Amino acid sequence: MKLENLGEIKNSTTEIQKKSKFDGFLNFIERFGNKLPHPFMLFFYLTVILVLLSWALNLFDAKVVHPNTGETVAVKSIISGEGIQYILANTLTNFTGFAPLGLVLTMMLGIGVAEKSGLLESLMIRAITKTPKKIITFTVFFIGILGNVASDAAFVVVPPLAALVFLSVGRHPLAGLAVGLASTGIGFSANIMVAGTDVLLSGIATEVASGFMEGTVVSPLDNWYFMSASTFLLAIAGTILTEKYVEPRLGQYKGEKKSVGNTLSAMQLRGLRNSGIATGIFIAIIVIALMIPGSPLLNEDGTILRSPFLSGIVPILFLFFLVNGIVYGVTTKQIKSTADVPKIMTEAITGLSSYIVLIFMIAQFVAYFNWTNIATWLAVHFSEILETIKLTNLFAVFLFMILVAILSLFIISGSSLWSLVAPVFIPTFMALGYNPAFIQAAYRVGESSTNMVTPLNTYFAIILSFMLVYDKKAGIGTLMSLMIPYTIVFFILWSGLLMLFAWLGIPIGPGVYVNM
Repeated sequence: MKLENLGEIKNSTTEIQKKSKFDGFLNFIERFGNKLPHPFMLFFYLTVILVLLSWALNLFDAKVVHPNTGETVAVKSIISGEGIQYILANTLTNFTGFAPLGLVLTMMLGIGVAEKSGLLESLMIRAITKTPKKIITFTVFFIGILGNVASDAAFVVVPPLAALVFLSVGRHPLAGLAVGLASTGIGFSANIMVAGTDVLLSGIATEVASGFMEGTVVSPLDNWYFMSASTFLLAIAGTILTEKYVEPRLGQYKGEKKSVGNTLSAMQLRGLRNSGIATGIFIAIIVIALMIPGSPLLNEDGTILRSPFLSGIVPILFLFFLVNGIVYGVTTKQIKSTADVPKIMTEAITGLSSYIVLIFMIAQFVAYFNWTNIATWLAVHFSEILETIKLTNLFAVFLFMILVAILSLFIISGSSLWSLVAPVFIPTFMALGYNPAFIQAAYRVGESSTNMVTPLNTYFAIILSFMLVYDKKAGIGTLMSLMIPYTIVFFILWSGLLMLFAWLGIPIGPGVYVNM
């Protein structure tokens, strides 16, 4: 045997060993995670720990100075007169006012009609027959990343549809679900369009930066070039990772949920045609409404940024799915009377009963976490650790991204976390000559990367319910083991892309560079 062949065998063996070690790590995560208590009980135990922690920190007079307001923020104890009054007065509103609950229920009412009428299934079949199988993964990834235009609604819409797409072509539905979750969650900040995230984050950055240097403005377009490039990078990387590692690791799908057929009847085709016409009319109405001067869908400046249209995207999407589902159902005779519509909605909500129960406990935990000020206390102290390093090169920015990725595991709201770290790090990096828009881009990379590997994510419950459709034994560990590869690969490549923009002097937005 030739020496070069021996070298190839040795390298191949080393690669297999490395892969096996990583597989072993993910298998451990899955086994460990699945041994955790039921999510309801897990959050109950976390709430008990939080109560005790709040008491201990309050006992030792834990407090921090809020970097934005300059006010002293003290940790409040739930085991106190004030804490008990808070629990009694807010238990119901913590639950009913929990934002993801209303979003999920509203979206599922509309999606339920579209699904039960057969529209979604027919769309999947149609898309599959027209889309080359080689680019299905990339297409789902790309669409999922763009889904953040619809804000958090993408978490509810894209993953289950992606699972259906994969199942329909004979691929593992959990791989499709993973693609949907990674694209909408980990790739949340990326987009080729200006979304509500750009508006929200740039507004906070402008307020902080102008306070440090008068007249400084961060526009919603200031990260556009970088985020557009990120969209293609993540879609390509996610496609390769899914097809070369994630899906092969899942093995062959042996669940009860069977693949849908690949042909449509004449009636189903008419349903899709009529639904397409309804879609065109719906979109035309929205576009015309946006073009009318003084439209109630626009903001006071007459633009779409920070407009009622963007803030009200969820009810608009609800109407979109509802109208299309009804049109398709009536055409295919799945909906024969007006009474059928609420019946279908009821069926859709019935399937969310376990999610609603779980949300009750999650809502209490999140509310207590915010009320005690522990979230603020943690964020400020983590921020100070990095600030004391006082590095002046890009490595400091990289460490900042790592810090944000860690904080994102505990503080799920991207705008809340940004409002906490921006007042500390924007002035710090501006003093070193960095553009605040560049620091904002770095924040978005770190915050998005760990979105889907923390049980504190408010959509964790609904995502688990999606998984249980295809794997009755799935648990928290299953979900985490699916998402960790994407988290690692995306963070490395995404942060590397940002560093490349910096080293090559490529603008991250129109006329916006790394340095001021």
